[in-house]
Amino acid sequence: MRRAVLSAVAGAIALTLAACTSSPGGAGLPSQHEASLPRETSTKMSETLKEAVRLADASAGFAGVWAPWAGTWTAAEGTTTREGSKPATESMTFRIGQNTIPMTCTVLLKLVDEGKVELDDQLTKWLPGMVGVEGVTLRELCANTSGIADYQGQLGREFLTNPTRQWPPLELASDGVAAPRYGKPGQAYGSSQTNAILLGMALQNASGSSAADLFESELFGPLDMKATVLPPASTLTVPGAHPDGYVSIPDAAGNPVCQTVTDVSRLSPSMGWTAGGVVSNLADLKTFTQALAAGSLLSEKSTAEQRKGITNGASWQKYGLGVQQLGPLHGSSGSIPGYTSAMYADPASGLTVVVALNNSTPGAAFARALAQRLASIASKVPAETKGAKVVESLPWSEAQMAAAMKKAAPCPAKEEPAKK
Repeated sequence: MRRAVLSAVAGAIALTLAACTSSPGGAGLPSQHEASLPRETSTKMSETLKEAVRLADASAGFAGVWAPWAGTWTAAEGTTTREGSKPATESMTFRIGQNTIPMTCTVLLKLVDEGKVELDDQLTKWLPGMVGVEGVTLRELCANTSGIADYQGQLGREFLTNPTRQWPPLELASDGVAAPRYGKPGQAYGSSQTNAILLGMALQNASGSSAADLFESELFGPLDMKATVLPPASTLTVPGAHPDGYVSIPDAAGNPVCQTVTDVSRLSPSMGWTAGGVVSNLADLKTFTQALAAGSLLSEKSTAEQRKGITNGASWQKYGLGVQQLGPLHGSSGSIPGYTSAMYADPASGLTVVVALNNSTPGAAFARALAQRLASIASKVPAETKGAKVVESLPWSEAQMAAAMKKAAPCPAKEEPAKK
């Protein structure tokens, strides 16, 4: 099996990162300038990643920035375990949490392009025995307008205290459907991982293939994402070389107990499945995020549908079909016990940012702020070639994102004393 040789391809992945060449998903984006970003910029980004590792109380951090007009920077910071000595490397894999959702929604849109489903099909057409989802369409599941609640609110603590339990998708979906609703179908936006679980179940029935096979045939294979997989529920360790995953479990009031950091490296991906179960790495997430931004996997019609955004927060914050839009950047952020990450790309300039940390305590908002901070730093780098397309003005500043990172980090590690 191709997944059994992950360790053998790790070196090739590292070489791909170092070469800074265009990825299979980057078709339609500006060509990448094949050089490192200026030393001053790279140093600032490295310092930012080190700060993120400390604020998250993580042992390892990973980040990559690809600015087609100026160059690239990729880095791995720290060690694979707390107080360990094995250094983290850029090719290592990690759980990507809700960054799985844009993958699931892209599979939906690919099946629409193939004529196997319609975007406005009723969910009950493909899940005829499911109670409590009447009137919900496949589109509404990806737009987070189904009104169905997030199962995370019901099961989140159990995921942390019993991470190796294997969860059937129907059980996750049922817990979400049974919880108080956000509203009627199509009425209002409400973030819910239950939507992606229901969609995964529907797509399996519509295609006759498992979710893992759909991801492989529709996304990972075509994009040559060799390090990426939706593991079976029984696979409790992260495939490939990886850092351990940590979290500070919250108390009864929901506040993390910072003094206790729990190793949750052994975990069933079934708690996330098509909403959060995928494992990937920097290089593959760069490839997917660029494909997502460029629309290179979809027809023009489906790409346009995916980009239709509902304002969610500030005027520059929108949510499309499984895709978050932050100003010009398209992508997502996610968290699953042990890991938090984010991935964004600009379809106009090609600017791409991917980050990950191996402590999920700060949550997805922390990874998102880190990615936005790195994007802000990159946006100030001048073009190496006259006339090259640069990222447009971002509606946030580096200082704002630095403050957002600190606000989102409840359990920062102590700062090391300055060397004399």
